[in-house]
Amino acid sequence: MRPERHGKTFDVAALPARLGHVYWIGGGSGAGKSTIARRIAARHGLHLYATDEAMSDHASRSAPEDSPLLGEFKAMDMDERWVNRSAETMLETFHWFRGEGFGLIVEDLLRLPREPSVIVEGFRLLPHLVKPLLVVPGHAVWLLPTPEFRRAAFEHRGSLWEIARKTSNPETALRNLLARDRMFTERLSEETKRLELPVIEVDTTMAEDELAERVTKAFGL
Repeated sequence: MRPERHGKTFDVAALPARLGHVYWIGGGSGAGKSTIARRIAARHGLHLYATDEAMSDHASRSAPEDSPLLGEFKAMDMDERWVNRSAETMLETFHWFRGEGFGLIVEDLLRLPREPSVIVEGFRLLPHLVKPLLVVPGHAVWLLPTPEFRRAAFEHRGSLWEIARKTSNPETALRNLLARDRMFTERLSEETKRLELPVIEVDTTMAEDELAERVTKAFGL
């Protein structure tokens, strides 16, 4: 199978070998993916690719026919995005949660040198999209935060209300966002279990050092 996007063709059968030097950290928002990826990259001399940092670029590179949900999201104001819809609808229609733009992540990774190895992180790394790219199952892990850990992480960063404050009803917006992210993490849990992919559950009792060590061990580094 050779899926096409923006005139480019991916030979899916060849991708695992071409991406065999990549380590993947997916998971729910607020799980510590970025922090852990930076630590491991620095410790082991890996190249770090943060998918969050590529979102604006990917949104601008996405063709409308490839990313219809992104187009709908862009057309909404902040209340339409976060206040006037249910958390369930937000979950089902959020473009990155549905895999839009994942091909652009693959394109970016294919452009990077094979040495040093690459660690890629972000919530956009959906299990069913990553698994076909793995030569070694242990080169991928998903961090699944509890709701308590996620909220504490956002409060620590000072970003808990960042989006919600831009709406006319911050309390409703925050409640919707937290519910949506909880359901997304639950979906990741179900999907990783079904696909038999490695996960690490992250709760408020887990220290950063312990989490970094567990991910490092999962990767076999």
